[in-house]
Amino acid sequence: MTCNEPRLLVQAYLDHELDVSASLEMEEHVRECSVCAAEYAAGRRMRAALGDGDLYRAAPDTLRRRIRSNVGDVATNDRWRWRSLAVPLAVAALIALMVLPEVRGRGADPIDEVVAGHVRSLMVDHLTDVTSTDKHTVKPWFEGKLDFSPAVVDLADHGFPLVGGRLDYLAGHPVAALVYGRQRHFVNVFVHPDSGADGRERSLSRHGFQVIRWSQAGMIYWAVSDLNAADLGELVALIRERTG
Repeated sequence: MTCNEPRLLVQAYLDHELDVSASLEMEEHVRECSVCAAEYAAGRRMRAALGDGDLYRAAPDTLRRRIRSNVGDVATNDRWRWRSLAVPLAVAALIALMVLPEVRGRGADPIDEVVAGHVRSLMVDHLTDVTSTDKHTVKPWFEGKLDFSPAVVDLADHGFPLVGGRLDYLAGHPVAALVYGRQRHFVNVFVHPDSGADGRERSLSRHGFQVIRWSQAGMIYWAVSDLNAADLGELVALIRERTG
């Protein structure tokens, strides 16, 4: 699969419209290609932004007939599998042109983005790109995928075993996401370089999730989970102790 082909299929992949074989191929490509990974993440962010409103509109019958007449029977002609993608891509582009300026104008709340990233990782079964309890496996996985090296610690001896890691995005920039477990709960710890903003530790609750933000060793950390505040605070204290 060349890069030009999967870039056209990102929207279909987001919509779960690909068959099993194509979905697996796309999943592998998105993990390896930063360009397609960025487009996939942008699509997920747009879906999250659109999810708050009732923007669905049924297509008029006249439009349905025109599409059918132009596309024909896609099931009997394999070459139309590619051309038929123009319809959802065009609709997505139209929605983006209408909606994204408004979203940008409001300004994205980084706390909401952190919570949304945590929820997406649980909903789309994409908790980890590299699954391992060994920090010596997880940390090297990020090499070449990010322009920084996140500190990775294993806290299994304190009841927070390392689950793995993945590449994610906050405010349009790639970040490392480290995943820890606590009984039946998961904690996402997002890590990215410190931009010079206020790095004092902040604890808050948003949409039923606990979030703790802090700065350390030139990095900004965001820990988010549905754990209670005390347990999440314990995890943060352990990370700060072992990465300080």
